[in-house]
Amino acid sequence: MEKLLIIPTYNERENVASVLEKVFSLQQNFHVLIVDDGSPDGTAEIVKRLFAKYTGMLFLEERYGKLGLGTAYIHGFRWALDKGYRYIFEMDCDFSHNPNDLDKLYKACKNGSADVAVGSRYVKGGNVENWPWIRVSLSKGASVYTRIITLMPVKDPTAGFVCYSSEVLEAINLDQISFVGYAFQIEIKSAAWKLGSKI
Repeated sequence: MEKLLIIPTYNERENVASVLEKVFSLQQNFHVLIVDDGSPDGTAEIVKRLFAKYTGMLFLEERYGKLGLGTAYIHGFRWALDKGYRYIFEMDCDFSHNPNDLDKLYKACKNGSADVAVGSRYVKGGNVENWPWIRVSLSKGASVYTRIITLMPVKDPTAGFVCYSSEVLEAINLDQISFVGYAFQIEIKSAAWKLGSKI
Protein backbone atom coordinates (compact mmCIF):
# COMPACT_ATOMS: atom_id res chain seq x y z
CA MET A 1 0.00 0.00 0.00
CA GLU A 2 1.81 3.04 -1.23
CA LYS A 3 -0.55 5.90 -2.08
CA LEU A 4 -3.54 7.17 -0.11
CA LEU A 5 -5.58 10.20 -1.13
CA ILE A 6 -7.52 11.84 1.69
CA ILE A 7 -10.61 13.83 0.69
CA PRO A 8 -12.52 15.59 3.47
CA THR A 9 -16.19 16.11 2.71
CA TYR A 10 -19.14 18.09 3.96
CA ASN A 11 -22.22 18.25 1.72
CA GLU A 12 -20.44 17.04 -1.43
CA ARG A 13 -23.15 14.78 -2.87
CA GLU A 14 -22.94 16.68 -6.18
CA ASN A 15 -19.20 16.00 -6.57
CA VAL A 16 -18.08 12.96 -4.62
CA ALA A 17 -18.99 10.23 -7.13
CA SER A 18 -17.50 12.18 -10.05
CA VAL A 19 -14.26 12.90 -8.18
CA LEU A 20 -13.87 9.26 -7.19
CA GLU A 21 -14.60 8.08 -10.73
CA LYS A 22 -11.93 10.45 -12.06
CA VAL A 23 -9.28 9.43 -9.52
CA PHE A 24 -9.79 5.72 -10.06
CA SER A 25 -9.94 6.13 -13.86
CA LEU A 26 -6.34 7.35 -13.73
CA GLN A 27 -5.33 3.75 -12.89
CA GLN A 28 -2.41 4.97 -10.79
CA ASN A 29 -3.07 2.67 -7.83
CA PHE A 30 -4.44 5.33 -5.52
CA HIS A 31 -6.51 4.31 -2.56
CA VAL A 32 -8.97 6.96 -1.37
CA LEU A 33 -10.13 7.76 2.14
CA ILE A 34 -13.20 9.99 2.46
CA VAL A 35 -13.42 11.71 5.83
CA ASP A 36 -17.02 12.90 6.08
CA ASP A 37 -18.17 15.25 8.83
CA GLY A 38 -21.75 14.03 9.09
CA SER A 39 -22.91 15.60 5.82
CA PRO A 40 -26.70 16.08 6.06
CA ASP A 41 -26.98 15.81 2.26
CA GLY A 42 -26.10 12.10 2.27
CA THR A 43 -22.53 12.31 0.95
CA ALA A 44 -21.46 9.33 3.08
CA GLU A 45 -24.31 7.19 1.76
CA ILE A 46 -23.17 7.81 -1.81
CA VAL A 47 -19.66 6.72 -0.86
CA LYS A 48 -20.97 3.55 0.78
CA ARG A 49 -22.87 2.65 -2.39
CA LEU A 50 -19.56 2.84 -4.29
CA PHE A 51 -17.73 0.36 -2.02
CA ALA A 52 -18.67 -2.59 -4.23
CA LYS A 53 -17.40 -0.83 -7.35
CA TYR A 54 -14.08 0.14 -5.75
CA THR A 55 -13.52 -2.81 -3.42
CA GLY A 56 -10.33 -2.52 -1.41
CA MET A 57 -9.56 0.93 -2.82
CA LEU A 58 -12.23 3.17 -1.29
CA PHE A 59 -12.63 3.79 2.44
CA LEU A 60 -14.85 6.00 4.57
CA GLU A 61 -14.42 7.48 8.01
CA GLU A 62 -17.58 9.12 9.33
CA ARG A 63 -17.40 11.81 11.98
CA TYR A 64 -20.37 13.43 13.61
CA GLY A 65 -20.57 17.19 13.39
CA LYS A 66 -18.61 19.69 11.33
CA LEU A 67 -15.27 19.40 13.15
CA GLY A 68 -13.05 21.34 10.77
CA LEU A 69 -10.75 20.75 7.83
CA GLY A 70 -7.61 20.44 9.94
CA THR A 71 -8.98 17.76 12.24
CA ALA A 72 -10.32 15.86 9.20
CA TYR A 73 -6.85 15.71 7.68
CA ILE A 74 -5.20 14.78 10.97
CA HIS A 75 -7.76 12.00 11.38
CA GLY A 76 -6.87 10.85 7.88
CA PHE A 77 -3.12 11.12 8.47
CA ARG A 78 -3.36 8.91 11.55
CA TRP A 79 -5.51 6.40 9.66
CA ALA A 80 -2.99 6.32 6.80
CA LEU A 81 0.02 5.88 9.05
CA ASP A 82 -1.73 3.11 10.96
CA LYS A 83 -2.39 1.28 7.67
CA GLY A 84 1.20 1.70 6.48
CA TYR A 85 0.78 4.00 3.47
CA ARG A 86 4.02 5.50 2.13
CA TYR A 87 2.68 8.64 0.45
CA ILE A 88 -0.35 10.53 1.74
CA PHE A 89 -2.17 13.11 -0.36
CA GLU A 90 -4.64 15.93 0.33
CA MET A 91 -7.24 17.02 -2.22
CA ASP A 92 -10.55 18.89 -2.20
CA CYS A 93 -13.73 17.25 -3.46
CA ASP A 94 -14.96 20.11 -5.67
CA PHE A 95 -12.53 19.75 -8.61
CA SER A 96 -10.68 22.89 -7.54
CA HIS A 97 -7.67 20.57 -7.69
CA ASN A 98 -7.06 18.64 -10.90
CA PRO A 99 -6.80 14.88 -10.21
CA ASN A 100 -4.62 14.59 -13.34
CA ASP A 101 -1.88 16.37 -11.38
CA LEU A 102 -1.77 13.81 -8.55
CA ASP A 103 0.96 11.89 -10.36
CA LYS A 104 3.12 15.03 -10.53
CA LEU A 105 2.95 15.36 -6.75
CA TYR A 106 3.72 11.67 -6.35
CA LYS A 107 6.74 11.78 -8.65
CA ALA A 108 8.11 14.88 -6.88
CA CYS A 109 8.25 12.85 -3.68
CA LYS A 110 9.01 9.41 -5.12
CA ASN A 111 11.61 10.38 -7.73
CA GLY A 112 12.49 13.95 -6.85
CA SER A 113 13.46 13.21 -3.27
CA ALA A 114 10.99 15.77 -1.87
CA ASP A 115 9.46 15.09 1.53
CA VAL A 116 6.45 17.31 0.79
CA ALA A 117 5.14 18.33 -2.65
CA VAL A 118 2.73 21.27 -2.95
CA GLY A 119 0.39 21.77 -5.89
CA SER A 120 0.78 25.54 -6.03
CA ARG A 121 -1.44 28.09 -7.69
CA TYR A 122 1.37 30.63 -7.78
CA VAL A 123 4.21 28.97 -9.68
CA LYS A 124 4.74 28.49 -13.41
CA GLY A 125 2.02 26.17 -14.66
CA GLY A 126 -0.22 26.81 -11.65
CA ASN A 127 -3.46 28.75 -11.96
CA VAL A 128 -6.72 29.73 -10.33
CA GLU A 129 -10.00 29.32 -12.20
CA ASN A 130 -13.34 31.02 -11.59
CA TRP A 131 -12.10 33.28 -8.78
CA PRO A 132 -12.93 37.01 -8.75
CA TRP A 133 -9.85 39.24 -8.87
CA ILE A 134 -10.36 40.38 -5.27
CA ARG A 135 -10.19 36.79 -4.00
CA VAL A 136 -7.03 36.12 -6.03
CA SER A 137 -5.46 39.31 -4.68
CA LEU A 138 -6.32 38.44 -1.08
CA SER A 139 -5.00 34.90 -1.49
CA LYS A 140 -1.71 36.06 -3.01
CA GLY A 141 -1.37 38.73 -0.34
CA ALA A 142 -1.96 36.18 2.43
CA SER A 143 0.66 33.90 0.90
CA VAL A 144 3.27 36.66 0.79
CA TYR A 145 2.43 37.73 4.35
CA THR A 146 2.73 34.13 5.58
CA ARG A 147 6.12 33.70 3.93
CA ILE A 148 7.37 36.91 5.54
CA ILE A 149 6.12 35.95 9.01
CA THR A 150 7.19 32.29 8.97
CA LEU A 151 10.23 32.58 6.63
CA MET A 152 8.94 29.37 5.08
CA PRO A 153 10.03 29.11 1.41
CA VAL A 154 6.67 27.91 0.06
CA LYS A 155 4.94 30.11 -2.51
CA ASP A 156 1.46 28.79 -1.73
CA PRO A 157 1.39 27.95 2.00
CA THR A 158 -2.41 27.74 2.13
CA ALA A 159 -2.60 25.21 -0.72
CA GLY A 160 -4.66 22.10 0.01
CA PHE A 161 -3.32 19.95 -2.84
CA VAL A 162 -0.32 18.24 -1.25
CA CYS A 163 1.65 15.00 -1.00
CA TYR A 164 3.44 14.07 2.24
CA SER A 165 5.85 11.23 2.76
CA SER A 166 4.91 9.07 5.71
CA GLU A 167 8.23 9.88 7.39
CA VAL A 168 7.30 13.56 7.59
CA LEU A 169 3.89 12.90 9.11
CA GLU A 170 5.36 10.42 11.57
CA ALA A 171 7.90 13.05 12.68
CA ILE A 172 5.32 15.81 13.19
CA ASN A 173 3.61 15.89 16.58
CA LEU A 174 0.06 15.94 15.24
CA ASP A 175 -1.29 16.56 18.75
CA GLN A 176 0.35 19.99 18.66
CA ILE A 177 -1.35 21.10 15.42
CA SER A 178 -3.90 23.54 16.77
CA PHE A 179 -5.64 25.15 13.79
CA VAL A 180 -8.77 23.39 12.55
CA GLY A 181 -9.69 25.65 9.61
CA TYR A 182 -7.69 26.65 6.54
CA ALA A 183 -4.82 27.96 8.70
CA PHE A 184 -4.14 24.27 9.29
CA GLN A 185 -2.52 24.16 5.86
CA ILE A 186 0.03 26.77 6.91
CA GLU A 187 0.69 25.17 10.28
CA ILE A 188 1.28 21.64 8.98
CA LYS A 189 3.64 22.82 6.22
CA SER A 190 5.49 24.99 8.72
CA ALA A 191 5.84 22.04 11.08
CA ALA A 192 7.30 19.94 8.27
CA TRP A 193 9.69 22.72 7.22
CA LYS A 194 10.92 23.25 10.80
CA LEU A 195 11.83 19.56 10.90
CA GLY A 196 14.13 20.11 7.92
CA SER A 197 11.85 18.53 5.33
CA LYS A 198 12.48 19.23 1.67
CA ILE A 199 9.37 20.93 0.30
